[in-house]
Amino acid sequence: MFNRRRFGGRRSFVPRTNRYRAMPKSLDPRCFVRSAAPEVSQEVSITHNFVDFGLHASLLANLNKKGFEKPTSIQDSALKPALAGTDVLGLADTGTGKTLVFVLPILNKIILNKDETALIVAPTRELAVQIRDEIRIMTEGLGIYTSLLIGGADIKRQMDDLRRRPSIVVGTPGRLKDIYNRGCINFGNTRTVVLDEVDRMLDMGFVKDITMILGLIAKPRQTLLFSATVDDKVEAIARNFMVNPVKISVKTGACSNNVEQNVIKATGRTAKINALCGLLSKSDEFKKVIIFGRTKYGVEDISKDLIRAGFSVGAIHGNKRQNQRENVLRQFRNDQIKILIATDVAARGLDVKDVTHVINFDQPATYDDYVHRIGRTGRAGNLGYSLTFVD
Repeated sequence: MFNRRRFGGRRSFVPRTNRYRAMPKSLDPRCFVRSAAPEVSQEVSITHNFVDFGLHASLLANLNKKGFEKPTSIQDSALKPALAGTDVLGLADTGTGKTLVFVLPILNKIILNKDETALIVAPTRELAVQIRDEIRIMTEGLGIYTSLLIGGADIKRQMDDLRRRPSIVVGTPGRLKDIYNRGCINFGNTRTVVLDEVDRMLDMGFVKDITMILGLIAKPRQTLLFSATVDDKVEAIARNFMVNPVKISVKTGACSNNVEQNVIKATGRTAKINALCGLLSKSDEFKKVIIFGRTKYGVEDISKDLIRAGFSVGAIHGNKRQNQRENVLRQFRNDQIKILIATDVAARGLDVKDVTHVINFDQPATYDDYVHRIGRTGRAGNLGYSLTFVD
């Protein structure tokens, strides 16, 4: 007999007061206060145009059609070795345009050889969806098919999708491993593999899954690895699975200089909600806001409180189905809703334009998480604002 508690019988009721993880040790509130200091005097020198890289004419046409005029700094530095087939270890923040650094070389290979296949691994569903969407933009009219393998979506449909023999597979580590174990995917013919935000994947405990997946991919291959930081774990992945990688860094610093950071003092949840409602009512200032909560239950409760207060909001967290999360993000990007509430995991890697404010309703567990959160605003040279609740 199986253990009902362990293997999927009805869950026992979890009291509301016990549903929340233990509060992490608070960071020093001084970490959350910093004046913005935009580096307006320094301009990054871009030495190439996209036409200089030898890309196929159809890719250049799509780049031009979508308004990509000049490469970003990471694209300017990394596209040449990536297109040459060299392994690349790229250090870049989210929002710097690194996706095209691996998408364009992959597509160039496939256009020249229809038998080429590639695997792109991302830490979260939302980032995987963003990558898939950017590939779709670049493959318009090219007949190149991409399959998306992520949790929270129908696995049977994804397995059926693989029968279409996609040229590119984009997925999260857990779902990729699950589908491989079911015998529905074979990496033996894959010649290009990308690990995006590998530091985050390792932080989330995917080191064994990544190691297994990389071990299944044939050699010789090209490995493109992107990370915001390089620690011993990332170095170990690079050392064991890359061959003489070119290391390229366009890091802009540990914290965005374009974000004005401050705290809000409030004691108790009721006081925090009241203060939050007061801020959000200033819609002429708080035009597009991401609010971070610590747990999925907390995010849901903030959402309900704000809806009761008359605000139009959307929430993304681990208990939401994937199609619900994608719909909320679509509404937020299209300004149908101006307030998004999210957990750290659900919002990892989000690239949404024109976010004016990040509000930390719950303090982050680590300073790295804080830096990631506030990086959702102050993008593309714009000034952003970050507010963190402290007792």
